[in-house]
Amino acid sequence: MNGRDRREAAYGREQDREADAHEHADHPPHALQSIERQAGTHEHDHPPHMAEPIGREAAGRRANDPGSSQNCSGAGALAVHELACAVGRRVVVSDVTFFIEPGETIGIVGPNGTGKTTLLRALAGVRRPVRGRVTVDGKVLHEMSARRRARTVAMVAQDEQPSADLRAGEVVALGLTPYLPPWGAGSPREREAVEQALTTVDLAGFADRPVHRLSGGERQRVLLARALVQDTPVLLLDEPTNHLDITHRLELLTLTRTLRRTVVMALHDLALADRYCDRILVLHKGAAHPLNPPAAALAPEVVDEVFGVRALRVPHPETGVPHLLITPRS
Repeated sequence: MNGRDRREAAYGREQDREADAHEHADHPPHALQSIERQAGTHEHDHPPHMAEPIGREAAGRRANDPGSSQNCSGAGALAVHELACAVGRRVVVSDVTFFIEPGETIGIVGPNGTGKTTLLRALAGVRRPVRGRVTVDGKVLHEMSARRRARTVAMVAQDEQPSADLRAGEVVALGLTPYLPPWGAGSPREREAVEQALTTVDLAGFADRPVHRLSGGERQRVLLARALVQDTPVLLLDEPTNHLDITHRLELLTLTRTLRRTVVMALHDLALADRYCDRILVLHKGAAHPLNPPAAALAPEVVDEVFGVRALRVPHPETGVPHLLITPRS
């Protein structure tokens, strides 16, 4: 079995498993990255930025000037209106309303069980909300076709496990599926995009590495590379720093601030959310606080009430930049 056949077979098995595991979802998670190839479908536009550098080499998004994030022509405006999300019959978060400017990096934080993943899945179109709507650039996400949605939103799920039958490059190439005609994989252009994405996440030369031989952190970066080649206006990341060592954790979060797209990510580490996000959404007791800059969203009284810990902003001894220091209650 050649690489393309192996990838197609593994994709089909993953779709079957995801459909069984997520019977309440509109589409399995991989439908966002890998659209079913339907007979007679000939939408095969190339991703809008395929000819341009991605990742760290992309011009546009800022590393040091947060204000420039709103000048990203490839990013999408994400609007949420009176959204309510449920797991089974239990509504876990409701009345969520916010607007995200194109190019912003947004953090979602909250204690375990407050609905961070559920909300992200609704923003991705994977789970249909109980009520409310999500729009990207004014278009209702849940009314889009699967292929159109896959060109609009990419998601890297928490603890996602790619099929062990695949090589790293084949996993990344799944992100190009929404732009390809049926059975149209394997071109030099695709291979170039895959290699570029792997280089962006510090995995140059890993294209032929079997997935089962990757560490947890390497798998996480392969999945991020898949989302990068998908090249959508909106990128959703659920606990993206899981399994990463400290070097790659900081590099990944720095990378999110150089992408010409809107990034929304759920994070457990409040200090990292404070440092790398333009604004932060705090989930607590079934509701969402207003979407605010980090200093307001993670004010000491908010952190104390929501997380039961103390928060103090202290200047870095060398740079003077304020950092959030978290300590137990005394």
